[in-house]
Order: sequence, then structure tokens, then C-alpha cells
Amino acid sequence: MGRGRVELKRIENKINRQVTFSKRRNGLLKKAYELSVLCEAEVALIVFSSRGKLYEFGSAGIPKTLERYQRCCYNSQDSAVVDRETQTWYQEVSKLKAKYDSLLRSQRHLLGEDLGPLSVKELQQLERQLESTLYQARQRKTQIMLDHMEELRKKERQLGETNKQLRSKLEAEGTSFRALQGSWEPNSLLLGSSSFSAQPQPTVVDCEPTLHIGYHHFIPPETSIAQNVTPESNPLHGWFL
Repeated sequence: MGRGRVELKRIENKINRQVTFSKRRNGLLKKAYELSVLCEAEVALIVFSSRGKLYEFGSAGIPKTLERYQRCCYNSQDSAVVDRETQTWYQEVSKLKAKYDSLLRSQRHLLGEDLGPLSVKELQQLERQLESTLYQARQRKTQIMLDHMEELRKKERQLGETNKQLRSKLEAEGTSFRALQGSWEPNSLLLGSSSFSAQPQPTVVDCEPTLHIGYHHFIPPETSIAQNVTPESNPLHGWFL
């Protein structure tokens, strides 16, 4: 008579649950050991009871088996991530390359090169694009010139204001200088007249220069005295006579 099939659900009876846990635990540990021996497999088994008690079995050691498991799982995940990133970058590079080729072809068309494969409709579209580009370039050039002219006008107004201020300042300084000069003139006239009156008049001496070359004409003292004394000015003239 065979065993009946046990319904898989939580055993409500605490004692029966504990007995069942012990039997099934021992059987599980036995099967793990047999598997590691019979098949040369690296088996690691970890069991925690409902009370938190640990039961384990490791054919090569639990830490070694866990390290191998982590290394294997992480390497596979990393390789999968790298593959996905590589595929994404490859698609991005393909898109950028196609865009670069399109821009390069458009540039050649704008320069008037490689126009043979283009149809009439494409040539008309290219002509409209060139006209629009030329219009925008001229508009931008006009705007830059207007802005430059406006800046020059502002500088001109600023220089005009500065010139007016300097001119008014110069006129004010000139007016004050003339007023100060007018206040100085009477005092200078009075000082000039007093200085002229206080200075002595020079005496003019009439003399004729004589030039004696070779010798000196000797005049006796008596002769010079006699020449200088006239009969009217000499009171002894009559007595000697």
C-alpha cells in the first residue's frame, strides 16, 4: 500500500510542523551530499528554520561557493549590460554618420557641386533655399550697419555734450579772468606813477671825447689857471697892474 499524496500547505499543528521540518531538512541535506558525491557537483545548501536557526551544507565551503556564484552572476549581468550599451552606441554612431553624410551632401549642393543627380524639383528647392539664405544674410548685414550707425550717433551726441560743457566752462573762466584783470589795472597805474616820481632824474653831462695818440700835451699849471681865471672874476688883476 503506497503513501498518500500530502497536500502542500502550512501545517497548523506546531509539533507536527516541527517534526516535518526535521525530517525534510535531514533528507534535503542527505540529497545534497549524495548529489555532490555522485555527480562531483559543487553544492551549497543554506536553511533557516522558523525560529531563525541556521542549517547549511557546502561540498567546497559555503563562502567559496557564494563567491563563485556572485562572480558568475555579476559577470553575466555586466556582459549583458555591455552588450546593450555597445548596441546602443553602434546605433547612435550609425545615425550620426548618416546625418554627417547628409549635411556634407547639402554643403556640396550649396557650393554648386554634385548637382547632376538632382532633379528639377530638387534644384528649385535648392534655389529657394539659396534665395532665403541670401535674404537673411543681407537683412542681418543691414541690421548690423544700422546698429553701428546708432552707436556712432550716440557717441556724437556724447561728444557734443562734452564740447558744450567744456566751452561753457572755458567762457566762465575767461569772464572771471577779465574781471580780475580789470580790478588789477588801477592799482598798477598808481604804483607806476609813484615809482616814477620817486626815482631821481639822471644828469646829462656834455663832454667831447678826445683821442691822444703818441704823446700827451703838457699844460703848465699856471697857464691852465690863467686860462680858467678871467679879469672879471680875478680881484687881484688890477692890483698887479
